[in-house]
Amino acid sequence: MGYTRIPFRRGALPAFGTALVLLGVAACSGSGSGSGSDSGPQTVTLWVASPTEAFTTNLVNAYNKTHKNQVKVTGIPDDGFLQKVGTAAGAHALPDIVVSDVVYMPNYTSKGVFLDLTNRIKALPFAGGIAPAHIAAGTWNGKEYGIPHKLASSVLFYNKTLFKKAGLDPDKPPANFTELLADAKAIRALGPDTYGFDFGGNCGGCTAYTMFPYMWAGGVDVLAEQGKKANFDNDTVKQVFALYKQLWDAGVMPSNAMTQDGSTWANNFESGNVGMMAQGSAIVGALQKQDSFDWGVAHLMAPDGSGGSTFVGGDSAAISASSEHADAAWDFLQWTLQEQQQVDIVAKNGDLPVRTDLAGNQYTAKDPRTKFIMDGVATGKTPFALPFGQAFNDPTGPWIAMVRGAVFGAKPDDAVKTGQQTIQSALDSAQ
Repeated sequence: MGYTRIPFRRGALPAFGTALVLLGVAACSGSGSGSGSDSGPQTVTLWVASPTEAFTTNLVNAYNKTHKNQVKVTGIPDDGFLQKVGTAAGAHALPDIVVSDVVYMPNYTSKGVFLDLTNRIKALPFAGGIAPAHIAAGTWNGKEYGIPHKLASSVLFYNKTLFKKAGLDPDKPPANFTELLADAKAIRALGPDTYGFDFGGNCGGCTAYTMFPYMWAGGVDVLAEQGKKANFDNDTVKQVFALYKQLWDAGVMPSNAMTQDGSTWANNFESGNVGMMAQGSAIVGALQKQDSFDWGVAHLMAPDGSGGSTFVGGDSAAISASSEHADAAWDFLQWTLQEQQQVDIVAKNGDLPVRTDLAGNQYTAKDPRTKFIMDGVATGKTPFALPFGQAFNDPTGPWIAMVRGAVFGAKPDDAVKTGQQTIQSALDSAQ
């Protein structure tokens, strides 16, 4: 979430523990009316978590060069971001703009932390082309509070060079779980230092980011009713965990998959020693720069191959309810969404544009692999749950406990049953 926030956003989603509870007392009075009292050049303040700081700064620098209003960026260490935002919200001391991991938007919006942007967003001539999953994640009680700032989408990456060496068709990635397991075993047979599959087995955010899409593709809404109902104790979810357990038990994964906390999540695949890995689009830039192996992408599929899905992670941007420069803040945010910026700054740099109507831009479309990833954003999903941090990103939370029990444990069904109960309890307590 990431990272919905780690390397997927780098690549995945972060684990922040219980810092989100601070937002329980962080509701703002909404002193920022939204009409703004801006007169003359304004300085707009913006907070962003450190992994996204460079991306944001590129946009800010371009804006500041061409506008009288100026935006001042403050990067916040990733592991302290939630706590800092929660504390500042409680003191009505937030910056004008907060750029946050998209999975935390429901927590913020439900507490009144952000300004209602519904009318501003709907007035944009390209409103229908803005990444729908991000808009949905930032919507509370029918009102829209955030826009996408940076996108990251999860897909199955595969090493075409290893496929060919293993006698597999490099242009035919696995279409279902049976083929994925068979392909992984064939690649593992190439030698002791070559593995068929890899994953972040001790990382809540990484596994949510890459396992949820299999479940969605199989027709299961794992967080139904706007994040009020957990739906994990079912055959489809068990099939997803069973695949990973088979991969692990067959020895086709490197041993550090069990302890991988997300910090070096993509390294084994990027080194060329792994045949397949569900990962985030944030690694595309690094893959495009290397020339040691060829690679491809495929959907994260339903167990029987009947469909595919993606977790649309990354960051959303919102204006704090207490902002005194709402109009100036919005001027910057809507500017970032315009075609020129999305194409010449975002897409040119190898990132995904946040507008589906720009999927065919010259930079994204020149590589069919990035075009494939971008096309999935139109129908991809972002999970909606108030306690996403505690339930799914926390390294001691119920989601990762269920994953580890189901993949590495001796009683996977028991792990799923317990996980269902503890995740539901977390959802209930957050309402």
